[in-house]
Amino acid sequence: MKSNSGTSVFENGLIWFGAGVSIAEILTGTYFAGMGFMTGLAAILAGHVIGCVLLFCAGLIGGLARRSAMETVKMSFGQKGSLLFSVLNILQLVGWTAIMIYDGALAANGVWDVGSWFWCLVIGALICLWIFIGIRNLGKINTVAMAALFCLTIVLCFVIFRSGNIREISGEGMSFGAAVELSVAMPLSWLPLISDYTREAKEPVRATAVSAIVYGLVSCWMYVIGMGAAICTGESDIAQILLKAGLGIAGLVIIVFSTVTTTFLDAYSAGISSESVSAKLNGKWIALVVAVIGTVSAMLFPMDDITDFLYLIGSVFAPMIAIQIASYFILKEDVSGKDFSTRNLVVWVIGFVLYRCLMNVDLIVGNTLPDMVLTILLCLVSAKVLKKQTNRVRM
Repeated sequence: MKSNSGTSVFENGLIWFGAGVSIAEILTGTYFAGMGFMTGLAAILAGHVIGCVLLFCAGLIGGLARRSAMETVKMSFGQKGSLLFSVLNILQLVGWTAIMIYDGALAANGVWDVGSWFWCLVIGALICLWIFIGIRNLGKINTVAMAALFCLTIVLCFVIFRSGNIREISGEGMSFGAAVELSVAMPLSWLPLISDYTREAKEPVRATAVSAIVYGLVSCWMYVIGMGAAICTGESDIAQILLKAGLGIAGLVIIVFSTVTTTFLDAYSAGISSESVSAKLNGKWIALVVAVIGTVSAMLFPMDDITDFLYLIGSVFAPMIAIQIASYFILKEDVSGKDFSTRNLVVWVIGFVLYRCLMNVDLIVGNTLPDMVLTILLCLVSAKVLKKQTNRVRM
């Protein structure tokens, strides 16, 4: 079914281009430097293929059902059962908002030292402006911003790789499996909100595919820039890279607007998720509150290492989306009319525990993929067993 109004495929592509251009992704890419360029690149690509296939599946559910991300969760976990994930999603989005503003402000202050607090306020104010304008009215502004970011990131990429000087990085690199998992983590962090945007697409299948592909390509690009910066220049501080490249004001534009276009999605989706908790809440105003909380938190608390945060997101939302995939695409069930799906909630708890256990096992494909495969199988088996028991009782 096609909607008569809504976002175009091009607009969805722009939204997810903005999501991919991120200082946080560049900084995460620097962790891969110790593996060497080719091995690190292989881990980045493998992780993003896994993560973006899952991103496509999650977005497609919302696009076809015409429901927001947390509304689609109700289809698998029930009205009250979904509240757990709505609250957890809001909390992780508040966390992401603060982390992104913190990273952006720190990098901007490295280029123009007027105080990180000042850049937190500037970035926070721009995010509030983006929210106030609204997703449907951002077309022309987003087009200009994305064109500028595209040109500037090409310049940044050229500056980093023009020497062709591949340095040997001292220290022990991550295992391949750990690197794949860190690469999966970024697209995985978008799973609980992609449907907030694909639900309004005129052509949901095409828009979801373009969203996942564009995000995947741009995210890989950001990881490679971070890894390349650490290998070729010996720097992992994006501000120092920009200063050495002589980008100056252009560097500030990259930092500030990439932070705004990415973090806006987090705050906006937190507002949409709040409407799933209570219909009395206004999503736009909640999004503005989240932006303010994120700004204040970024000014007050250090947020330099986010790896544990990424893994926590994975352990919560990987089994959740696995159950949604099994329920929507295979079992064809919709329990949104019920309060709870006890079966699926129990399966999710098992999937959560399983993910945390797999973190201690070094698998070449990381632990997200095995966890999701096992969770899907458990979901299907439990549904079959429960159906048999129900039929016996009826007989």
